[in-house]
Amino acid sequence: MQLRVLCLFAWHLLIFVVAGHYISDLNEQWEKWKDKYQKSYGNKVEDLHRRIVWEKNLRLVHKHNEETSTGQHSFAMGVNHLTDMTAEEVNILLNGLKQEDLNHDNWISNPLMDIPLPMSVDWRERGMVSPVQNQGMCGSCWAFSSIGALEGQMKRRNGSLVPLSPQNLVDCSTRFGNHGCKGGYLSKSYLYVISNRGIDSESFYPYEHKDGQCRYSTQGKAGVCFGFHILPQGMEGALQVAVATVGPVAVGINAMLPSFHHYRGGLYNDPACSPKITIMRC
Repeated sequence: MQLRVLCLFAWHLLIFVVAGHYISDLNEQWEKWKDKYQKSYGNKVEDLHRRIVWEKNLRLVHKHNEETSTGQHSFAMGVNHLTDMTAEEVNILLNGLKQEDLNHDNWISNPLMDIPLPMSVDWRERGMVSPVQNQGMCGSCWAFSSIGALEGQMKRRNGSLVPLSPQNLVDCSTRFGNHGCKGGYLSKSYLYVISNRGIDSESFYPYEHKDGQCRYSTQGKAGVCFGFHILPQGMEGALQVAVATVGPVAVGINAMLPSFHHYRGGLYNDPACSPKITIMRC
């Protein structure tokens, strides 16, 4: 009986301590946010913990947007389905892009640089970029980036833009070294498509936000890849040439900052962002 009383006391003390850190005026906003994103937690302690994290991120968003309104930033932030998670939790769950091997055979050591280039290029205006999708709670950014570049090349080849299946890559490229929702490589995505002699369309093999069994079928085949190249890191001139002369490229960026997790719109430019990226063209 004494142990039970002590446990109950500790439980209520924990709730009291945690509850003392949230702002009651935000109760209605918190409940509306949970309803919008269909959030529910196992117990009151977890609910209160998530509430505190949510409020911290909410303050970050408001502060940033106030600074944006005075011209201090070039992009806006907003609350979303990740607002109840810490930056560390988001990065563990969603940042699945793996760094490419510097000894990869497809690296271009001396890309063409001295060629005339247009002042600007927007491949969206030429119908070579499919609509933006939401990867959800799956670390599949590598799959979306890979197929985005491939879709553009298929448009150039066939004249029509057909969204390809990131789920096909998530489910089927594990034997090439990718890890589904736990991360993957741009290069190994293309190696799978080359070896498989194709990839299905999004309509035939829709995205499911989770790992699944490989269901590739030639009946849904909508894209092929015969080769790819990896551009040197940090060489914006090489990236400029590739975008201008080849088409959309697959790019990995540093998405580990809270400012990116809550990005809403504008030109993303955070001084705290590391310049390490991987650029690929198919």
